[in-house]
Amino acid sequence: MKTILVTGATDGIGKQVASQSAGLGHMVIVHGRNAKRVHETMTEIKSKNPKARVESVVADFEDLHNVDRMVGELESRGLKPDVLLNNAGLINFDRELLANGLEKTFMVNYLSSFYLTRKLLPVLLKSNHPRIVNISSMAQSGSIDFNNLNGNKRFDGYEAYALSKLCNVLFTYKLHRLYQHSGLLAVCLHPGGINTKILRKGWGIGGASVEVGAERELFAAFSDEVLNFSGMYLVNNMPAKSAAISYDEHVQDRLWQISSDLCGLSVKPE
Repeated sequence: MKTILVTGATDGIGKQVASQSAGLGHMVIVHGRNAKRVHETMTEIKSKNPKARVESVVADFEDLHNVDRMVGELESRGLKPDVLLNNAGLINFDRELLANGLEKTFMVNYLSSFYLTRKLLPVLLKSNHPRIVNISSMAQSGSIDFNNLNGNKRFDGYEAYALSKLCNVLFTYKLHRLYQHSGLLAVCLHPGGINTKILRKGWGIGGASVEVGAERELFAAFSDEVLNFSGMYLVNNMPAKSAAISYDEHVQDRLWQISSDLCGLSVKPE
């Protein structure tokens, strides 16, 4: 049995993944930005499975200091994830700059996951068969303008969302290049057109049930078949082609450099 940290686990696919992971006997760490909703999610999971092993952490991904506190809390409580599922995300139609000066979609959908992953890597790398699963989308961008990551030259909500999902793919491929020989499995995936708040808000339609999306995320998190898919982008539990630019190692390296600088981290791997 594994310990899995699910970010954005109080709603949608993340909540379903957390519930099903607990039902499978894994220890689940539920993350959310709202303490009340985190508590309600834990209560709901335990009501379905009284023997479920569930812990929780609260952190607002709009602020890296929140992520720092979350990592410190995990350490102080002796919670050591074997699997990190970077599931948290949003879509925002208005350009919203946060207190740190960064655009909200880029920050919440990508940069905070980058930072959390980098901070947890020393713990993950001590695990047996650690996994990092990053959630992307078939809506990922086909290009990246490193001078417009913040939407300062132009901003479109769909473009910002697509950019963040491309960044998650680029990040995954870079992680694989750096850590494949350390036993780390890193994959990214498109969970499908799932009936979540993001799909309804962004595209005004419903979609498949959250159970369908959860099955794909659970496959990436726990299936032995994924051992052959490290460093790949998955659709319907099988390797698929991501945006052509995502395979450019120079682009992967530049995003890693810029992200590290924005987070105050060393470019060198942990």
